[in-house]
Amino acid sequence: MEIFLDTGMVDEIREAAKWGVIDGVTTNPSLIAKTGRSQADVIKEICEIVDGPISAEVIATDAQGMIKEGQELAKIHDNVVIKLPLTEEGITACKWFSDNGIKTNVTLCFSVNQAFLAAKNGATYISPFIGRLDDIGHDGMQLIDEIRTVYDNYGFTTKILAASIRHCTHVRDAMMVGADVGTMPINVVKAMFKHPLTDKGLSQFLADHAKANA
Repeated sequence: MEIFLDTGMVDEIREAAKWGVIDGVTTNPSLIAKTGRSQADVIKEICEIVDGPISAEVIATDAQGMIKEGQELAKIHDNVVIKLPLTEEGITACKWFSDNGIKTNVTLCFSVNQAFLAAKNGATYISPFIGRLDDIGHDGMQLIDEIRTVYDNYGFTTKILAASIRHCTHVRDAMMVGADVGTMPINVVKAMFKHPLTDKGLSQFLADHAKANA
């Protein structure tokens, strides 16, 4: 499973990029707004740090507006992926981008039916929101599992991008059910490195080394 960093903060991306485990970045209007900078400037800088898919989201709500915005975003860098909402207008725009060789990430997916429509129109990525489903008492991971089954049944090449990941259990479960990508905040990636027995073992090794070389 590929790991994408879900952020608009360039400093976080620089830090995580040093670890060598980050394959791409996802952003959205809310994340970009936190930076106080224009989306184009942020996306351009991210593309200079991470050599992988960088999702940039349109703001328009109509298909023609999305296409116009997406064309401008795609000019920033070859790695830019146009992020579209899972609406009738978004899926319509998705088809246009697919037909014109521009990669897309269809976001705000909460059902298998939605994921099926996005795949039919050639979405590069589909983003089911695990955490938001869990918040309302649904099983977000079950949705990932169901989409995996449907995509495999019909040979769709759309990649399942598990989004709204809140903790390491989400990451583990997404890998177990076959998500192609997991996008997550930097604190979750950092937590993936951690285990109390690793810390305990390292402390013991260092203590024994110090004692042996005293």
